[in-house]
Amino acid sequence: MPPVPDVLRPRALAPGDLVAVAAPAGPLEADAVPLLEWGVATLRAMGFRVRRTPLAEPGRRRWWAAAGPEAQAEEFNRLLRDPEVRAIVAHTGGQAVAGWLDRVDVDAVRADPKPVLGCSDVSLLLLALHARTGLAGLHGDMATYGLGGSWHTAADDGARATAATTLTGLYRRALTDPAVPLGPLPGLRAPGGWECWRPGRAAGPLLGGLLGRLVALQATPFALPTERFDGAVLFWEEVERPLSAVWQDLHLLRMSGVFDRIAGLVVGVPHRVTAAGCADGAPVPSLREVVLDVLGDRPLPVLGQVDLGHAGPNLPLPLGVRATVDATARALSLDEPAVTPR
Repeated sequence: MPPVPDVLRPRALAPGDLVAVAAPAGPLEADAVPLLEWGVATLRAMGFRVRRTPLAEPGRRRWWAAAGPEAQAEEFNRLLRDPEVRAIVAHTGGQAVAGWLDRVDVDAVRADPKPVLGCSDVSLLLLALHARTGLAGLHGDMATYGLGGSWHTAADDGARATAATTLTGLYRRALTDPAVPLGPLPGLRAPGGWECWRPGRAAGPLLGGLLGRLVALQATPFALPTERFDGAVLFWEEVERPLSAVWQDLHLLRMSGVFDRIAGLVVGVPHRVTAAGCADGAPVPSLREVVLDVLGDRPLPVLGQVDLGHAGPNLPLPLGVRATVDATARALSLDEPAVTPR
């Protein structure tokens, strides 16, 4: 087994740097073009130049992807090798990343580490890059349905403006400040907020993404080495799956020893996670009950309903960067910068 790489922080961006909006997963649907344009405007409001790649244009499609695996890999590798491109933001997720993981130019990542942003299917890419190179990819909102969508969907004008301002500031700092960590992260949803599912406090490197993709990755050559989970703060979210499937995936992580290695657990807001799989008339468990059932008596702090996942918006969570979860206080903070000096 290759040695576990150190955390590879990408180089910080500066005002005027070029950000590429790409399509590593799904295509751009015609009715989503206004959302993507809004997302591009949001990136420009952060002070960056923005270029959409050819595959992030309407009409580019192969089945469920923006293109075939070879074309998607070629475009992504071209961005990795282009010294003018200083960050890569996925426009949306989907089902396609698994088709071209084995074509990524990991030497280009090591030679010029740059932020890669996304979630959902793109979390598979972030986790694989982290496993192979140590890259601290940024699990966060994508350009179309995040920066152009959920950042602007609060119920009233004042709340929308506040959310967009807060998120713009957080992402700008995460991408540009190599000296000062983000520190305590804000809760973005009200009412309700974050929940203490099991009390306690722990600190360690962040790891995580879409639960099903994380579990699937562990069956490939791009799996996270077991040592990567030692002392980690594991975060995950899930979308459009039955609770029984979530329960099964969590047990697979348990049997692989993950829950005996991590220091704490952060669970995002489930989106369209249903009770399918329960017998008719049987009590339907909550996601909290499912998580605690799998964990058993392990004394892990568990913070639930945190702002990550398809319900949006997403807090920026850089893989490998040290964080502190205090479930008792319902708090999560980033203790290190996500980027390194240029």
